[in-house]
Amino acid sequence: MAHLKTDLTGYVSYRGREGKWAFLLHRISGLGTGLFLTIHIVDIALVYFAPHLFLEVMQLYRSTLFGVGEILLVFCVFYHGVNGLRIALFDLKAAQRWNIPTARGSARLSFFLALALWLPAAAWMVRNLLVHNFGLFQ
Repeated sequence: MAHLKTDLTGYVSYRGREGKWAFLLHRISGLGTGLFLTIHIVDIALVYFAPHLFLEVMQLYRSTLFGVGEILLVFCVFYHGVNGLRIALFDLKAAQRWNIPTARGSARLSFFLALALWLPAAAWMVRNLLVHNFGLFQ
């Protein structure tokens, strides 16, 4: 338990600027995507084992809370993918150019690229959420 406390304290106290935020956001987005995949496998398995429960779960997924979570999930997937490509690029091709200014610029670029990819999808998903859950724009 002391090791966990040390790790969590290090996350909070480290002042690494863009590198720290890129690392934390990459970690959180990866965990969020992994959590979604686990839940998705379990709920799809319900089709075979408890079809009536599967229908209840699908109804739950249509709620506003899950709609907002789905919008956040899409950002997690975009950011984790773009940042993973950034990390792979520097590890495999551009390791000799890996320095602090380059790392900061690439971390910003990967965040804004993921944001640019996510915003149109998020706008469409918010519109669908408003149409289907609140009856707006019909």
